[in-house]
Amino acid sequence: MTGKCMRWLAAVALAIAVVLPAARAQAQDHADIQALLDQYRSQAGPGAGLYAGDVTGSWTLSSGTATIFQNRALTADDHFRIASQTKTFTAAVVLQLVDEGLVDLGAPIGRYLPGVVDNADYDGDAISVRQILRHTSGIARDAVGATAEPDGSYTLQELVRAGLAQPPQFAPGTGWGYSNVNYFLAGLLIEELTGQTVGEAITGRIIEPLGLTGTSYPVPDDGTLPSPYLPGYSGGRLGPFFLWIDVTSNQDMSVYGPAGAMTSTLRDIVAFDRALLAGEVVSPASLAEMRTTVPSTAYGADYGLGFMRWELSCGGEAWGHAGNIPTGTSSITMVTEDGRFASMVTNAWASSEPTLSRVDLLDAALCEEAAS
Repeated sequence: MTGKCMRWLAAVALAIAVVLPAARAQAQDHADIQALLDQYRSQAGPGAGLYAGDVTGSWTLSSGTATIFQNRALTADDHFRIASQTKTFTAAVVLQLVDEGLVDLGAPIGRYLPGVVDNADYDGDAISVRQILRHTSGIARDAVGATAEPDGSYTLQELVRAGLAQPPQFAPGTGWGYSNVNYFLAGLLIEELTGQTVGEAITGRIIEPLGLTGTSYPVPDDGTLPSPYLPGYSGGRLGPFFLWIDVTSNQDMSVYGPAGAMTSTLRDIVAFDRALLAGEVVSPASLAEMRTTVPSTAYGADYGLGFMRWELSCGGEAWGHAGNIPTGTSSITMVTEDGRFASMVTNAWASSEPTLSRVDLLDAALCEEAAS
């Protein structure tokens, strides 16, 4: 063995020697939260990770494994598909356009996208930009039957067309109904007003200014994830055994677009949400709009403009978003005004929420921080 290889192996051994005791110490320091994470993971997937803390520091817990047939802890720097947490990025860009005088939240979407929301079921002059971002537009939930391009990718125009071919959930402004099509329209709005793709706008306006080096908007027809990454799994019972199948790259992410296509890390999502809540991304007036909520059926939260609000069991409130994606990850992030944060991910899609929910888990972590 060469001296170079020996030095490399020694460095790896030293890193393991430092990291493993540190991870064990954090699990011991937060034993109650570790037990809850283990409980959640036992119902949700091969692995689950939690990144939490406050203005004084952070800690990371892991349960199970990041990769099946291995013993690999989940970390705060593993890249994964953040699903609908993408919506907060998209909404923030629209609010930046509001700050620049290019968008009026109360104006009809038809003012900016004439003829796009216009058929027998939908009237673009009766649906406001605010209603689209808050999911009170009544627009159908998904782009059912969208046709892919020859390379397997999807255009925003096609996703919007397919979505608007579905019947509305309710008349505009008369209810609340989650809709990915709303955020496909928000993406088209961004592209129309900036002359950039929505990915370029999110990158140039949010990712780069905040230094979110682990965050990216995917290029169509590219199913890769940066290293280190968290594989996503789908599973089911086979007798007494549980069979996990790697589904990380089963779909082109352009099918989720500005509603759910982005890649990030627990550390980066926390940094973004904290910066947003601290007023570093949009103006105070626009942040107030994002934080003006209506009751929703999503994860026990009230819903603002791409921003969810939860009341904490220990008092106060937390802000963030959750996400599920069939390519095998479920995640959620919550941050508070006093600097507490908690973000978790599991490497399996939660088609139904376990008995102990993600919200319960993060509530416990945030309240532990409040009590410390």
